[in-house]
Amino acid sequence: MAQLTTDLVTVAASAASRKTAEPTVVIDVGDLIAITDYFVISSGSNDRQVRAIAEEVERQVKGRGVSPRAIEGLDDARWVLMDFGDFVVHVFNDEARSFYNLERLWSDAPRLDWSLRLDRIEA
Repeated sequence: MAQLTTDLVTVAASAASRKTAEPTVVIDVGDLIAITDYFVISSGSNDRQVRAIAEEVERQVKGRGVSPRAIEGLDDARWVLMDFGDFVVHVFNDEARSFYNLERLWSDAPRLDWSLRLDRIEA
């Protein structure tokens, strides 16, 4: 199950990254909180881009047979939260990402270098 989760996290991070120039970060929070294993954090410069990122993440992960349990924030597109159970995708607009700064909040948690896993999941 852990391998499947990291593969899906990589798919989600890659999908988000293809729609934005901002860095997409994956934080391993599994040892710190009980509700999920990973946070995928991405952002867009405007509402349209935030929605495009969220839609691409959903499309790509659904293509692997997994649908989100819940999606919140699409109407406002300031902070879209996509709950896939084992991982949660956060898509912010740039201002909200800077304000909430989840990377700093979870700075003690290890990062997953998802880009190193791309060849394996795209094969």
